[in-house]
Amino acid sequence: MKIRYIDRKSGEIRIESPPAEGLLRLLYDNPFGKRTILPLVKRKIITRYYGNKMNQPSSVNKIDSFIRKTNINIEEAEKPVNEYTSFNDFFARKLRVGARKIQNGIVSPGDGRLLAFTDLDHVNNFYVKGRRFTLAEFLGGDVLAQRFKNHSLIILRLAPSDYHRYHFPYAGIPGRIKHIHGKYYSVSPIALARNFTKVFCENKREYCILKTKEQGDILVAPVGATLVGSMISTYTPFEEVEKGDEMGYFEFGGSTVVLLIDASKFKIDEDLIRNTKNRLETLVQMGEQIGVEIT
Repeated sequence: MKIRYIDRKSGEIRIESPPAEGLLRLLYDNPFGKRTILPLVKRKIITRYYGNKMNQPSSVNKIDSFIRKTNINIEEAEKPVNEYTSFNDFFARKLRVGARKIQNGIVSPGDGRLLAFTDLDHVNNFYVKGRRFTLAEFLGGDVLAQRFKNHSLIILRLAPSDYHRYHFPYAGIPGRIKHIHGKYYSVSPIALARNFTKVFCENKREYCILKTKEQGDILVAPVGATLVGSMISTYTPFEEVEKGDEMGYFEFGGSTVVLLIDASKFKIDEDLIRNTKNRLETLVQMGEQIGVEIT
């Protein structure tokens, strides 16, 4: 399965081949795999076991080959490779100061491939397979869904090769993290194409509500996935943050960050909307503008 996306900087269409594509097809396309193997993979014990394995000192042996296979720009990392104490230590690496510029407007919370929807009907039209996506299912209740029902939806998908820390997209005061327990489906393009709603509404996820001074509330929701050992929050609730401040990080695996932003307060950049309508993700980096304030 070849996934086409647009490199925002160059404007070129690029091809992504999901890692472990054969296994993913077995899990999500093959009736035997879906019936017998996928239920095991989704279980917390499997993900926790693999996450613990990636924390072992011996896992540093996997770092060099991972860098080569995924073409990671190691010069952006805060530390040299030989200073990481485990694979997860490297996977959740920080970037050196100045590696990302925090731009104007509302910015991407991380590095990855982005889809932008002005309303939920556009989501359901994009992911034509699977049942209808609803905020109530994603947020775990009707009260919160009513509060954010008129918001735009941004989905940032992180591939395993991406920088795996996530940041606040705007300045404000963040509340506490709220956890929504779930399973561990893959967030690979193959899994999402097969049943977007199941992946997003059944995976383990958590959210934080960021209160801004003039642009309303922004909901930031990291979503865990298969082989992601943990989502680790690194901010202090109720202390003011600046745009681009770190919020947390994912341990090993592909992951996703979802934003809900007030459509009356922010206008998503037109190229992101256009690419999404053309069924293309857009490659962005943390701190890159994805929308502007409506005043």
